[in-house]
Amino acid sequence: MIKKVTKLSDVPVEKLDKRQAAAELKELASLIAYHDQRYHLEDTPEITDAEYDALKRRNESIEARFPRLIRPDSPTRRVGAAPATGFKKVRHRIPMLSLNNAFTEEDVSGFLDSIRNFIKELQQDPDIPIEVVAEPKIDGLSCSLLYQKHELVQGATRGNGEEGEDITANVKTISEIPRALPEDAPDLIEIRGEVYMTDEDFLKLNQHQEKAGGKVFANPRNAAAGSLRQLDPSVTASRPLRFFGYAWGEVSEPFAETQWEARRQLAEWGFKTNEPSRLVGTLADMLDYYREMQEKRSRLGFSIDGVVYKLNRLDWQKRLGFISRAPRWALAHKFPPERGQTRLKAINIQVGRTGSLTPVAELEPINVGGVLISRATLHNQDEIERKDIRVGDTVIIQRAGDVIPQVVEVVFSERPKDSHAFVFPTHCPVCGSRAVREPDEAVTRCTGGLVCPAQAVERMIHFASRDAFDIEGMGQKNIETFYNEGLIQSPPDIFRLEEQDGKKRPALADREGWGEVSSRKLFDAIRRSRVLPLDRFIYALGIHQVGQATARLLARHYGTLVQWKKGMKAAQDRSSEAYQDLLSISGIGPSLAEDLLAFFAEKQNLEILEDLSTLLAVTDFEAPQTASPIAGKTVVFTGTLQSMARSEAKARAEALGAKVAASVSKKTDYVVAGPGGGSKLREAQELGVTILSEQEWLEMVGKAK
Repeated sequence: MIKKVTKLSDVPVEKLDKRQAAAELKELASLIAYHDQRYHLEDTPEITDAEYDALKRRNESIEARFPRLIRPDSPTRRVGAAPATGFKKVRHRIPMLSLNNAFTEEDVSGFLDSIRNFIKELQQDPDIPIEVVAEPKIDGLSCSLLYQKHELVQGATRGNGEEGEDITANVKTISEIPRALPEDAPDLIEIRGEVYMTDEDFLKLNQHQEKAGGKVFANPRNAAAGSLRQLDPSVTASRPLRFFGYAWGEVSEPFAETQWEARRQLAEWGFKTNEPSRLVGTLADMLDYYREMQEKRSRLGFSIDGVVYKLNRLDWQKRLGFISRAPRWALAHKFPPERGQTRLKAINIQVGRTGSLTPVAELEPINVGGVLISRATLHNQDEIERKDIRVGDTVIIQRAGDVIPQVVEVVFSERPKDSHAFVFPTHCPVCGSRAVREPDEAVTRCTGGLVCPAQAVERMIHFASRDAFDIEGMGQKNIETFYNEGLIQSPPDIFRLEEQDGKKRPALADREGWGEVSSRKLFDAIRRSRVLPLDRFIYALGIHQVGQATARLLARHYGTLVQWKKGMKAAQDRSSEAYQDLLSISGIGPSLAEDLLAFFAEKQNLEILEDLSTLLAVTDFEAPQTASPIAGKTVVFTGTLQSMARSEAKARAEALGAKVAASVSKKTDYVVAGPGGGSKLREAQELGVTILSEQEWLEMVGKAK
């Protein structure tokens, strides 16, 4: 399997056209999801943090310039990777989110500006200082510790931010994690922090592993993650793991008024905190701390990949809240990337599950900042032609972020004299079908559809993956085997596998490498997967542009599988109310709507949907439980708000379970109108939508506890 290490386009974001931007955002979403899986779940990253951050930064820059192209499966809308099997799953009571990244002084300055623009009183008085806690960003494994009645009762990994793995037995083997808290601690508190390994302990562990013929780890982070996620706690106990506590999730009562005070309290309860930290009050102080940590980095004794800034006042943190996958009140300032030079040995073509032909560069392996890089995506035909990339070229590789690489440039002075331009294929290398490129797309696609083995297999791998049907035992290898033997040709065949077992081919239990236990486990996993929520079902279908976030949006909007199918059928008429209803969903634009409707326009897709409907139980979408009077309501804001910034009002509404829309329709429940309401106010009056003043709105949401 080709490792999805990639290089980025060196075309400045400001010079990208819409088509190029859309193609690159799609590629970035796929690559970042792949590397999230390798890093968070498998503990085997293929690229460095610097490389990974370069991809995410490029993605964010393109999204900032082309906000209408933001994809539902955008990396800015998700955290980490789904939890692995083997451990019991734990639902985080409060999501464990990641942080937005900064790479320049302008990024840090923008972070402070965003806080000032969000908090109304800071807008009104520029002289009010913004205190920030600066601390080292530990390169370890995020961990949550739940204490009830002062006793440690549960440990969990971050997983995908919503759901992690139960590692309680393992965390109890780490001596730096208190088994009990003092009596002055809250009765219930979730301490969050990082499990890590010191540089000295890492070297000793690798020496021991090498002598014993065991696995030698690439870096301290991998060693810590691999050690913590052992099914046998005795293995974890034998590893030199440590823990920094620096944050918290659910808590039964307040225990501090500021971040700085909270850090001191955690230390008094027995947790080691990530030091040196500092309370700073200006941009200059923040940047001084960053430069100091960069200089001290190699002498700290543990791995860091940047610094973290957190707004000190907890009441302001609460008001700022979260956006997508990250808090508005914190920022990770990452250290700069590293570079290396290597040779491009070959360009191969990969065929994805949607038929996209992706050129992949095979590189002479090169170690850049501790990570061996041997593969990089070349994105598409335009990328190759624009940069004039040829087999045999010497290229500059840059790691930007500790997980993903980019090719910065070609060293033309070292180009072989007999080199020639790469000719992009006109036919699919897997099935031989014609490969076409639509005028408005940068991607070339195979026209083979379900007759193309690459697409059929990849679609079913996606269908059975953890975030979709989560069928343990239906991984790539087994799906490829079953497909090649004719046992499964489309998703519904997976659910008939048991009843067909032994009829067309030898029974699984009789096959080499299987046996009665393995085959029974597979069939049990398939049976368990027959019941799943609507959002995961929609995601599993593999519709172009429909990632987990979009699937959840659709499930939340339509509620049931029957209503979703009914809505998609009615929306085929682009002049219908159903089509406008689809477009009214925040995050779904015309391009995404067309992909959805194109899926429902294909007879074979409808047949598969109906077939699956007879085999499965797709449960209705369940909205988060809340006592809010606006939960499930659609709200539109218009005009100027006096008591809070528009962004804060929107964030507050969404936190209480409301849907915030950009336009008024018959499905709008409330329009909150300030001075200067304009066209939205007039539309609400014409449609008879309930109109609230800002004060009425505040009184309504004030009832939510």
